[in-house]
Amino acid sequence: MTTALPLPEFTHERVEVITGHRSGLFIAVALHSSALGSALGGARLWTYPQWSDALGDVLRLSAAMTLKNAAAGLDAGGGKAVIGLAPGTTLDAERRRAAFLDLGDAVEAMDGLYRTAEDVGSTTDDMLVVSERTAHVVGLPDRVGGSGEPAGPTSLGVYEAIRATLEQLTGVADVAGRAVTISGLGQVGSRLAVRLSAEGARLTVTDVDPVKQHLAHDLEAAWVPPGEEHLVPADVFVPAGIGGLLTDDVIDALDARAVCGPANNPLAEHRGADRLASRGILYAPDFVVNAGGVIYLDLVAKGLGTRDEILARVAGIGATLRRVYADAAERGVTPLEAAEALAAGRLRAATGTAVPA
Repeated sequence: MTTALPLPEFTHERVEVITGHRSGLFIAVALHSSALGSALGGARLWTYPQWSDALGDVLRLSAAMTLKNAAAGLDAGGGKAVIGLAPGTTLDAERRRAAFLDLGDAVEAMDGLYRTAEDVGSTTDDMLVVSERTAHVVGLPDRVGGSGEPAGPTSLGVYEAIRATLEQLTGVADVAGRAVTISGLGQVGSRLAVRLSAEGARLTVTDVDPVKQHLAHDLEAAWVPPGEEHLVPADVFVPAGIGGLLTDDVIDALDARAVCGPANNPLAEHRGADRLASRGILYAPDFVVNAGGVIYLDLVAKGLGTRDEILARVAGIGATLRRVYADAAERGVTPLEAAEALAAGRLRAATGTAVPA
């Protein structure tokens, strides 16, 4: 289940909501901005208490993609898709295929202004189904010549962001001996845990799926029950699951020097950035930290560089975050405000007008 979060300001160019005629499922595609080019953002398959929660999620996520793609320097707008499941719904193979065929039709109806990809709950194989109905999809499986799963590049970007954050805190961008708590061991969180463990970080991990304890055992990491991870002393707290984790109560109890992770919209409220700052906790804006996957997918799809060149661009997330920290310090604002200004500057240059955050 997802956490109920406030709706963003409605500045979207276009939002399509349908009931899939094959699957009978709620499907929404939100185009927030095409100012920088055809929008790119993943398709999330998730369970929501109400259909309105799924709609709210796609509105928030698509707005965040505009910031993410702009701050990353991509010529891509912001959009997102959500397939919403009612509580207790389980998809068999036939209905799952039907859902992604329905999504393909919805994407095709956006006339090329939105390109979709895998996201939480969906896979590269699901995107192959989508491709039966539209050409506006990226991240197809390797076996058919696609760019494959983007979790690796995403985790690379998060790793470089953690190094930049540690450098800001300590003057040294070295994870060895640092205490890192990872909340969520999905595709990105698990890859990140393996890399940080190999480099000598002291890990505490958790996930809502208790089966993930085997990874903690393999990595000799401490395991804590979900909901208690923020109480563990850490240099860096890494939200790597579904958004909204950082509520006021969690922020007030958080025992960490910094927050830097791949979860989209980890702040339950925008003001959470100020609340973290008031406690002296450094916050790395999520849409800067987690941009590795979309950078990889967009550049591969457009043929802009070799794999090594594209991964070097992903690793540049560390440099982008250092710039954000420097701008925030110079202006006396939070890193979130500095990152939003970075994204807004690109959008303003493209449109001649400011775009609300």
